[in-house]
Amino acid sequence: MFYRLVTLVGGVLFVGVLYGLIWLFCRWFLRRQGVTEQLGDRVTVLATWTFSGVCLGLVFAVFGAFLLGPWAFYRTVRAHDVGVSDGAAVWWGLGIVTLALALTGAGFAGFLWVVGAF
Repeated sequence: MFYRLVTLVGGVLFVGVLYGLIWLFCRWFLRRQGVTEQLGDRVTVLATWTFSGVCLGLVFAVFGAFLLGPWAFYRTVRAHDVGVSDGAAVWWGLGIVTLALALTGAGFAGFLWVVGAF
Protein backbone atom coordinates (compact mmCIF):
# COMPACT_ATOMS: atom_id res chain seq x y z
CA MET A 1 0.00 0.00 0.00
CA PHE A 2 2.82 2.40 0.85
CA TYR A 3 4.34 1.72 -2.58
CA ARG A 4 1.14 2.86 -4.30
CA LEU A 5 0.96 5.98 -2.15
CA VAL A 6 4.54 6.95 -3.02
CA THR A 7 3.84 6.42 -6.72
CA LEU A 8 0.62 8.45 -6.54
CA VAL A 9 2.31 11.34 -4.73
CA GLY A 10 5.17 11.23 -7.24
CA GLY A 11 2.70 11.32 -10.12
CA VAL A 12 0.92 14.34 -8.68
CA LEU A 13 4.24 16.12 -8.17
CA PHE A 14 5.22 15.46 -11.77
CA VAL A 15 1.95 16.99 -12.97
CA GLY A 16 3.06 20.13 -11.15
CA VAL A 17 6.48 19.83 -12.77
CA LEU A 18 4.82 19.59 -16.20
CA TYR A 19 2.87 22.80 -15.56
CA GLY A 20 6.00 24.50 -14.24
CA LEU A 21 8.00 23.58 -17.33
CA ILE A 22 5.24 24.78 -19.65
CA TRP A 23 5.05 28.02 -17.66
CA LEU A 24 8.81 28.51 -17.85
CA PHE A 25 8.96 27.83 -21.60
CA CYS A 26 6.01 30.18 -22.23
CA ARG A 27 7.81 32.89 -20.26
CA TRP A 28 10.93 32.40 -22.37
CA PHE A 29 8.81 32.55 -25.53
CA LEU A 30 7.08 35.80 -24.57
CA ARG A 31 10.33 37.43 -23.49
CA ARG A 32 11.94 36.40 -26.78
CA GLN A 33 9.03 38.03 -28.63
CA GLY A 34 9.60 41.28 -26.73
CA VAL A 35 6.52 41.14 -24.50
CA THR A 36 7.13 43.09 -21.29
CA GLU A 37 3.72 44.54 -20.45
CA GLN A 38 1.83 42.38 -17.93
CA LEU A 39 4.28 39.56 -18.53
CA GLY A 40 3.33 37.56 -15.44
CA ASP A 41 -0.38 37.55 -16.23
CA ARG A 42 0.17 36.75 -19.89
CA VAL A 43 2.54 33.89 -19.07
CA THR A 44 0.07 32.41 -16.60
CA VAL A 45 -2.81 32.56 -19.08
CA LEU A 46 -0.71 31.14 -21.91
CA ALA A 47 0.70 28.34 -19.74
CA THR A 48 -2.70 27.47 -18.26
CA TRP A 49 -4.40 27.14 -21.64
CA THR A 50 -1.48 25.18 -23.09
CA PHE A 51 -1.45 22.88 -20.06
CA SER A 52 -5.21 22.39 -20.36
CA GLY A 53 -4.84 21.43 -24.02
CA VAL A 54 -2.07 18.98 -23.18
CA CYS A 55 -4.08 17.40 -20.37
CA LEU A 56 -7.21 17.00 -22.48
CA GLY A 57 -5.11 15.54 -25.28
CA LEU A 58 -3.48 13.06 -22.91
CA VAL A 59 -6.86 11.90 -21.62
CA PHE A 60 -8.39 11.23 -25.04
CA ALA A 61 -5.30 9.82 -26.72
CA VAL A 62 -1.66 10.34 -25.94
CA PHE A 63 -0.97 11.91 -29.31
CA GLY A 64 -3.87 14.32 -28.77
CA ALA A 65 -1.57 16.27 -26.45
CA PHE A 66 0.56 17.15 -29.46
CA LEU A 67 -2.52 18.51 -31.25
CA LEU A 68 -4.54 20.22 -28.52
CA GLY A 69 -1.53 21.67 -26.64
CA PRO A 70 -0.07 23.58 -29.60
CA TRP A 71 -3.56 24.58 -30.73
CA ALA A 72 -4.34 26.06 -27.31
CA PHE A 73 -0.94 27.80 -27.34
CA TYR A 74 -1.62 29.23 -30.81
CA ARG A 75 -5.12 30.46 -29.90
CA THR A 76 -3.86 32.17 -26.75
CA VAL A 77 -0.92 33.78 -28.55
CA ARG A 78 -3.34 35.13 -31.17
CA ALA A 79 -5.66 36.48 -28.46
CA HIS A 80 -2.77 38.37 -26.82
CA ASP A 81 -1.60 39.97 -30.09
CA VAL A 82 1.96 38.68 -29.81
CA GLY A 83 3.95 39.67 -32.88
CA VAL A 84 4.54 36.21 -34.31
CA SER A 85 3.17 34.54 -37.43
CA ASP A 86 0.52 31.83 -37.23
CA GLY A 87 2.89 29.11 -38.39
CA ALA A 88 5.59 30.15 -35.96
CA ALA A 89 3.09 30.17 -33.09
CA VAL A 90 2.03 26.60 -33.89
CA TRP A 91 5.64 25.42 -34.12
CA TRP A 92 6.58 27.19 -30.90
CA GLY A 93 3.59 25.56 -29.20
CA LEU A 94 4.57 22.13 -30.49
CA GLY A 95 8.15 22.65 -29.34
CA ILE A 96 7.10 23.78 -25.87
CA VAL A 97 4.68 20.87 -25.47
CA THR A 98 7.15 18.29 -26.77
CA LEU A 99 10.05 19.51 -24.64
CA ALA A 100 7.94 19.78 -21.47
CA LEU A 101 6.42 16.32 -21.95
CA ALA A 102 9.82 14.76 -22.75
CA LEU A 103 11.50 16.24 -19.67
CA THR A 104 8.60 15.34 -17.40
CA GLY A 105 8.32 11.83 -18.85
CA ALA A 106 12.03 11.21 -18.43
CA GLY A 107 11.91 12.50 -14.87
CA PHE A 108 8.90 10.35 -14.02
CA ALA A 109 10.51 7.27 -15.59
CA GLY A 110 13.59 7.96 -13.46
CA PHE A 111 11.38 8.31 -10.39
CA LEU A 112 9.68 4.98 -11.13
CA TRP A 113 13.09 3.36 -11.60
CA VAL A 114 14.30 4.74 -8.25
CA VAL A 115 11.27 3.39 -6.39
CA GLY A 116 11.64 0.04 -8.15
CA ALA A 117 8.54 0.09 -10.35
CA PHE A 118 10.47 0.09 -13.60
